[in-house]
Amino acid sequence: MKLSLILPVYNEEESLPHLQDAIHSALDNQSFDWEVIYVNDGSTDQSLPILEKIAGDDPQHVRVVALRRNFGQTAAIAAGIDHSSGDVIVLSDADLQNDPADIPAMVEKIEQGYDVVSGWRKNRQDTFLTRVLPSKMANWLISNVTGVHLHDYGCTLKAYRREVLTGFRLYGEMHRFIPAYAYSVGARMIEMPVHHHARKYGKTKYGLTRTLKVVLDLFTVKFLLSYANKPIYLFGGTGLALIIISALVYILLMIRRIFFQVEVLTSPFFQMSTMFTILGFQSILMGLIAELLVRTYHESQAKPTYTILKVIQPESEENE
Repeated sequence: MKLSLILPVYNEEESLPHLQDAIHSALDNQSFDWEVIYVNDGSTDQSLPILEKIAGDDPQHVRVVALRRNFGQTAAIAAGIDHSSGDVIVLSDADLQNDPADIPAMVEKIEQGYDVVSGWRKNRQDTFLTRVLPSKMANWLISNVTGVHLHDYGCTLKAYRREVLTGFRLYGEMHRFIPAYAYSVGARMIEMPVHHHARKYGKTKYGLTRTLKVVLDLFTVKFLLSYANKPIYLFGGTGLALIIISALVYILLMIRRIFFQVEVLTSPFFQMSTMFTILGFQSILMGLIAELLVRTYHESQAKPTYTILKVIQPESEENE
């Protein structure tokens, strides 16, 4: 087994030497091979020169991927995954708040048969009002929308088998939703309490605006998980609902006209039902177009609509 530790870096010049020492302390005596992929995400301080020195001092274990500008944590993680070679991929932050000493225990869980080991900052060392409380609210919302219940989606420290990370690309703030994607393809998942330390160096890159971005990305995640392969269920279902509502309103208008002599064309309900009918048919047509796009997506790239755990094919007696 080989482990790839991926660390997005943005203005962490003071943390990096201490982080590298902590990684060696945690992984040097382990039975598996390992590598560290530092992804410099357009840092404006001395992070890149420090990373170059670290890579020069430890070429056996360290690789540095330098992005041209700041693309964000999700893009940095995607770049790290693309440049890694490990069977097990561990994601972590570079600010020393995650503890590399937790990594061997996570690898043990992977060896026990789990595909995803998600870190849980049970005793989180952050400001409650601006960091912990919004995170708890986001975790509750994400868990209920995706159906994958985790205490701490925001904890970057997670371990994955490489195969569960293939088949999808990361955009926006999507890295925190990787467990939900992995679960959708049948990954076995476990959550593990991990250490969390207060920030010693630099400034946090997280804020309340990031929580808003996560909520917006959640709409995309829900659509991809539930309707990516059958968009007609969403668009067609919405369209049928609108048409049914408009039909009921038309019936109500007819009853008012026949029994109470109330004009139909002058009623605002007539315009509303007409609008619902048009929107309903448009929604169904959008669903049909989306179905064509889904088929083009899968067939043009030869992407299967299923995932295989393993194929068992014992040798026959004739071959023996």
